[in-house]
Amino acid sequence: MEGTPLALAEGWRATVEASAAALEARMATGEALYGVNTGFGKLAGTRIPAAQLAQLQLNLVRSHAAGTGPLLPAPVVRLVLALKALSLARGASAVRPAVVEALLALLAADITPAIPARGSVGASGDLAPLAHLSLVLIGEGEAFVEGQVVPGAEALRRAGVAPLSLGPKEGLALLNGTQVSTALALAALFAAEDLLRTALLAGAMSVDAARGSDTPFDPRIHALRGQPGQIRAAATLRALLAGSQIRESHRQGDPRVQDPYSLRCHPQVAGACLDLLGHAAQVLEREANAVTDNPLVVEGGEVLSGGNFHAEPVAFAADAIALALAEIGAISERRIALLVDPVLSGLPAFLVREGGLNSGFMIAQVTAAALTAENRALATPRSVDSLPTSANQEDHVSMATGAALRLHDMADNLAGILAVELLCAAQGFEFHRPLQSSEVLERAHGLVRTAAAAWDADRAMAPDMAAVKALVERGRFAALVEMA
Repeated sequence: MEGTPLALAEGWRATVEASAAALEARMATGEALYGVNTGFGKLAGTRIPAAQLAQLQLNLVRSHAAGTGPLLPAPVVRLVLALKALSLARGASAVRPAVVEALLALLAADITPAIPARGSVGASGDLAPLAHLSLVLIGEGEAFVEGQVVPGAEALRRAGVAPLSLGPKEGLALLNGTQVSTALALAALFAAEDLLRTALLAGAMSVDAARGSDTPFDPRIHALRGQPGQIRAAATLRALLAGSQIRESHRQGDPRVQDPYSLRCHPQVAGACLDLLGHAAQVLEREANAVTDNPLVVEGGEVLSGGNFHAEPVAFAADAIALALAEIGAISERRIALLVDPVLSGLPAFLVREGGLNSGFMIAQVTAAALTAENRALATPRSVDSLPTSANQEDHVSMATGAALRLHDMADNLAGILAVELLCAAQGFEFHRPLQSSEVLERAHGLVRTAAAAWDADRAMAPDMAAVKALVERGRFAALVEMA
């Protein structure tokens, strides 16, 4: 999402020009065209005189810039710009090529519109956030330039980009669409994919730290069920544990017949999350390439009013990602609880010698539990929470933007949970020395130790957690995992 050049399909300009020409021809007939020579939403029955059509589009952008809350991260906004350019370049939105070129110019100049995160219900498009983006195109609003927020006009001046004068329907085409909710969901999906890989690594470390069995990862078990994600997760766990001396040390004579579910059922849970994320990725890939504004100019020049701006697919995808994030964290927290419990793990209580004098990882598990509880609450589906807007003209909405926005808090919480598990599992390794785990798990152990020393006596835990969490968020642990 950062710094990647955007190249549109060859021939996009001719397609876009044809769409704009078709709209111009329909306007010449004098018929009522929604959002072109009429008002918007509940005001669609109001005809606008030809002399005021340019003002209509300008008023739309200004009035709809009603967002609030913290600003969206720059990488997400860059993705929004790219998705909007891709959508308009499909040639069904009846805008001039200049509109697409203006979006591309912002990307090329690294001008990032300042977009408040809240204010969209994910139907009629992401109206408020896209209005804030569009303000910058016309030389208004605010934008980030070299890390500083400046007026939109100043941002364009510095980049040598001329403000855009909006033509018929162009304000509406810019505001209609699911690009903000889609960009937010995509960014969360990318984070979730990395976090799932990290969770598989952390889970494999916990298996060795607790002297668990790798029998539950036997491919014959998973082939009998046939769930593709589960099969991949089990294969990945097998590969992560392959060659572990710790595993070999207790292969014979271990009185435990079965491990707790958090170890034994990791392929089933992670695999289901893997399949869920895969489905969400398919939905979001389609949406990223979709035309989602209204009305649309189709082949033959006909202008059709519809509802492609309704972001229900994105809302469902975001809710699915939320379930995956919550469950990855929930089973990780259970492994943390297992590791600090001497009855279950066979390790010293709270993973520290001289327990009592030292509390070890006691409260780190409490923190993981708090983050897990928060993610459970955040995982409540948003797509079922429709609230009518626009005087009941927009009487069913998707809530996709909020659904996608909450994923970023969930991913942050999950990174914190996984950081605690990695710390606990690495500490567990210390009690099995001189035995070594597998090569890849020892590399993960070494990565933890670059950020946090072994826990010999109590000290402040928060700096260790923050340092390992930073490595999680940078994908350092995920990079160690080769998915089957």
